[in-house]
Amino acid sequence: MFRAFNYIPYRKMRVVFLLVGFAAIAAVIYASIPSAVTYQKRGLSGNNLHDELVFLEMKIRDLEQGKKKYPDVKFLTYKDRKRILVTGGAGFVGSHLVDRLMMEGHEVTVVDNFFTGRKRNVEHWIGHENFELLHHDIVNPLYIEVDEIYHLACPASPPNYMYNPIKTIKTSTLGTINMLGLAKRVRARVLLASTSEVYGDPEQHPQTEDYWGHVNPIGPRACYDEGKRVAETMCYAYNKQENVEVRVARIFNTFGPRMHMNDGRVVSNFILQALQNESITVYGDGTQTRSFQYVSDLVDGLMRLMASNYSLPINLGNPEEHTIMDFAQIIKNLVGGESRIVTKKPMQDDPQRRRPDITRANKYLNWEPKVPMMVGINKTIEYFRNELRRSRHSERNFHAPDYFQV
Repeated sequence: MFRAFNYIPYRKMRVVFLLVGFAAIAAVIYASIPSAVTYQKRGLSGNNLHDELVFLEMKIRDLEQGKKKYPDVKFLTYKDRKRILVTGGAGFVGSHLVDRLMMEGHEVTVVDNFFTGRKRNVEHWIGHENFELLHHDIVNPLYIEVDEIYHLACPASPPNYMYNPIKTIKTSTLGTINMLGLAKRVRARVLLASTSEVYGDPEQHPQTEDYWGHVNPIGPRACYDEGKRVAETMCYAYNKQENVEVRVARIFNTFGPRMHMNDGRVVSNFILQALQNESITVYGDGTQTRSFQYVSDLVDGLMRLMASNYSLPINLGNPEEHTIMDFAQIIKNLVGGESRIVTKKPMQDDPQRRRPDITRANKYLNWEPKVPMMVGINKTIEYFRNELRRSRHSERNFHAPDYFQV
């Protein structure tokens, strides 16, 4: 009797609490529904479902205006689409290669420790379903699944590779071993971005791929020169012993947009000094020669080499040869201004002549440079000029290749 007396009021109170709770929830929902005034402000009556749909479409359109847009990449089926790793892919050459691979419709993974590479070189791809960026140093092992590896990681300008010569050697040796080990595990093809520096200060001119070179093994440039030479040796050791497919590109002087302004190379030095009306510094008497290719030509050569069945080293460069003094004069005339050309003490072990023999590239890859040097230089000057104008991070200086369509 006592229990029944207490239970009936308790049950009623519980019902009352539930009703109050439902009422509160209903009030919150009602308050969140746009009022007729809200619709009227947008030119809607708010009286029918059609108006509500129009309102939602307007909201979606507002959101899409802030959505990141990407270049229109080619669609590849799973049979043709490759998983491609680019080490050093946030660097000067690497970022241009990534652009081409992405536009072709492949899945691209960029690995970079950002010593000389910059995120802004590839930021236009961040968020794309085919793109991934990894902050990783390749002197440490990497475990991912890939079909092809473009191994570009290594500082390539004298000031950068001389800054920490031991790290440069580690990148060329340990980094290359790690990439070859990865290729062995997943049965991927590896392309090593080697260099014309393997020829040292050449005694043969022009340089063919059969020339063994003339390198000082203990000089200031040896960390890079010998590092790349041993990297080539390791590639062919893995090829012979483990049947790893390798491709080796010996890259000659390359220039173009996205070069680091302070990398100390001839093109960037001369353009930057001329744009700032500073003295254009030539080390030595200026009679030493170089051959300059535009970056898009190099990227085309790298992709052709990767797709080919040719496994011996191939020179990728422009056989058009210029003295350093002539090149300084060309830059001065194109930029204008009041800069004067001055000479300084020559650099130790600086090669006196450098010109590639590209017979092999022409025969096996059907490749040769197409961009005239003056066209490439003008594009590079414009890029550097825009860089100097920047005063805020929001002022982007993104160089969009000609094949980009957003």
